[in-house]
Amino acid sequence: MKLLVFRAVGSEGKAKHRSGCPVSVSLEVFGDRWSLLVVRDLMIRGYRTFKDFLQSGEGIASNILADRLQRLEKSGVLYSEAEASDGRRVNYRLTEKGIELAPVLLEMLIWGSRHEECGASCAFADLMERDRESILAETRRRWEARDATPILPSFQSVVEKKPKTKRNVTTSRSVTAKRVGRSAKLKERG
Repeated sequence: MKLLVFRAVGSEGKAKHRSGCPVSVSLEVFGDRWSLLVVRDLMIRGYRTFKDFLQSGEGIASNILADRLQRLEKSGVLYSEAEASDGRRVNYRLTEKGIELAPVLLEMLIWGSRHEECGASCAFADLMERDRESILAETRRRWEARDATPILPSFQSVVEKKPKTKRNVTTSRSVTAKRVGRSAKLKERG
């Protein structure tokens, strides 16, 4: 029986990870909500500037955005460069390591469209699922060509579609009350 030993490539001088699990290590790089949304915006929406990300509609605070851009750059997922026409303006681009997240994001788009209420339909998920390879190939082609044209449409926020009404608030409160009741029953059993 052969024992396989894996060595971390390029890990000399880098911070220690919580564990050697690839999922855990990956989550240390992009496991928070904002980091993946920045990667999504670079890859799918064609955003390039701090202002683009700030105005993406996600509601990220400028200090959080600055921190995530810095973290992603430090980890090698993206890099910054001065804009050719105006050296004061900084553009961000995905690295090879960053563009390799395309299949992960595509699967998250499909999963979210299928299983959660969002601005994309199940029909959209079916289309993405059927055309995985062509979507991934087009994403890479645009990255290589430095083409900032969005590859997918913006999704309308579910919050915008459903304004809160008195009934929604009441329903929300009763759902919360049911959850609290269930939690108390489980504690009693435990």
